[in-house]
Amino acid sequence: MATDDHDTEVPADQSDVPVTAERPDDSVLRTTGTDHITLIGSNEEETVKFYRDVLGMPLVMRQPNLDAPEVTHLFFDSGDGRIITFFVEEDRENAPGQRPGVGAVHHLAFSIEAEELPEIKSALSEHGHRYSEFDRGAFHSLYTRDHNGLTIELVVDKYELPDDRRGEVMALAQSKRVAAGASYVDDEHMEAAIDELGLDVVRNEVPDAATGTGIDG
Repeated sequence: MATDDHDTEVPADQSDVPVTAERPDDSVLRTTGTDHITLIGSNEEETVKFYRDVLGMPLVMRQPNLDAPEVTHLFFDSGDGRIITFFVEEDRENAPGQRPGVGAVHHLAFSIEAEELPEIKSALSEHGHRYSEFDRGAFHSLYTRDHNGLTIELVVDKYELPDDRRGEVMALAQSKRVAAGASYVDDEHMEAAIDELGLDVVRNEVPDAATGTGIDG
């Protein structure tokens, strides 16, 4: 990972709200996972062209929007059975970009395999999709944009983690980051957390990349 002065910076997170993987005892209810996320899309052709033909998500259901039958509801499998859906209409044009505000979607992040990263970068370039690549400390990311200007993040885990322990590792890495006075979770915090929890520290091979904040999608 590219080095900078982050270990000596004052962390921006000064909140007193605890960060923990423990389920809250006094919550109103407890969710069991993400079922689906629904976005407003343009038209079916362009939506399928990007999410199926570029990102490789099977289109697993198409039906009318049950609240607005004139609108088509498209369901895509993001790769692990978790679904992303779009409300589309044939006369809608693609949008030139997004104007995110409170309550809006900032970006979508999807997992990719570390060993497929070189092939994915080449394929994006060959098909005219620009991307940026950054080391995000806890993971490694490519950023591109869909046909409506929505930022799409393609994430490679830098470490092999069991799905049911991911939150536990992240929360412990966060505590180690705070104790070290670092501004974000990085390799040393992840490795220390994984080791402390009795898991094997298995690092995926990813290239060095900048820690910059811009997105050239």
